[in-house]
Amino acid sequence: MSATGTSDLQSGSNEKAWLKILAKYRQPDVRRSVYELAVTVVPFLLLWLGTWFAVYFEFWPGLVLIVPAAGFLLRLFMLQHDCGHGSLFGRRRWDDWTGRAIGVLTLTPYDYWRRAHAEHHASAGNLDERGVGDITTLTVREYHSLSARGKVGYRIYRHPAVMFGLGPAFLFLFKQRLPFGLMRSGALPWVSTLATNAVVAALAVVLIWAVGLVPFLLVHLPIVLIASSAGVWLFYVQHQFEDTHWSRPPDWNFPYAAMHGASYYNLPAPLRWITGNIGMHHIHHLSSKVPFYRLPEILRDYPELANVGRISLRDSLACVKLVLWDERAQRLISLKEARAQQTGAPPALPPEARRSEKG
Repeated sequence: MSATGTSDLQSGSNEKAWLKILAKYRQPDVRRSVYELAVTVVPFLLLWLGTWFAVYFEFWPGLVLIVPAAGFLLRLFMLQHDCGHGSLFGRRRWDDWTGRAIGVLTLTPYDYWRRAHAEHHASAGNLDERGVGDITTLTVREYHSLSARGKVGYRIYRHPAVMFGLGPAFLFLFKQRLPFGLMRSGALPWVSTLATNAVVAALAVVLIWAVGLVPFLLVHLPIVLIASSAGVWLFYVQHQFEDTHWSRPPDWNFPYAAMHGASYYNLPAPLRWITGNIGMHHIHHLSSKVPFYRLPEILRDYPELANVGRISLRDSLACVKLVLWDERAQRLISLKEARAQQTGAPPALPPEARRSEKG
């Protein structure tokens, strides 16, 4: 994992200046946005039909189309994500209705998700505001204060098989069928969720009538499961990396937490495209109104931002074991490290000290 930026960035003195700099990239190009939508929706539908033909004619090697179909469904979610921030078209009504339509395909009630995601953006990195729209992360002290059953429950929750397998399936197939977390936040989350459920059910009935129940499940269920697991993985590594940032008020402030609490997930070009540049997450969190297709412009014009929170595909694999926030060392650590601290081992060094040792 690379060092976190220049001395100005590390000092926390420059994030507000970056907000002003990034503002000039917030204007979307409507024609480009329509193009990005078309080159995502059309291939997804064609790949879905291609997968169904493979099932219908029992050409089982054709089921490999499930993987790219899942990739395009994931990209649709990224476009829905931009709609939620009002950055795809820059026109609230266009963004909202596009997001609602995409939400039927992604099984994600748009208005409910948009509100929860806005809370995530507003409170990311704030230890006193955890719980809505994020992955549950305990501090070392909170974990040690749990009962034996509580510790087992947290370890199960953070296990890769649950986090990237059972968890995404539960989230997209079941949990998002009700506005959990916002059930007392007025009518909109309920209307959004129930309306999306109704349209999803109607579309499923039509498709099952047209192609049959078993072919529908053989085609659509794996696509949804793969896309949801990939989506949760991306969200995980964008915030659950070793040198992320968490703090409590009054030390917490939005610009610093936005830039340093999110990673720059440096993916190969094909993966950057299919994920809608969401790996440039530190820039997105600092200025969420920037359309996803303009994020590379920022890195091109300000290459120093590529050194902030940068992790490679290989680096990201090690993030899975980092499950507790160490408030003393100011970094995420593993359960093994947390247990070592209990036995009297020296506390983990903060990121700056570890980088100095390596230097």
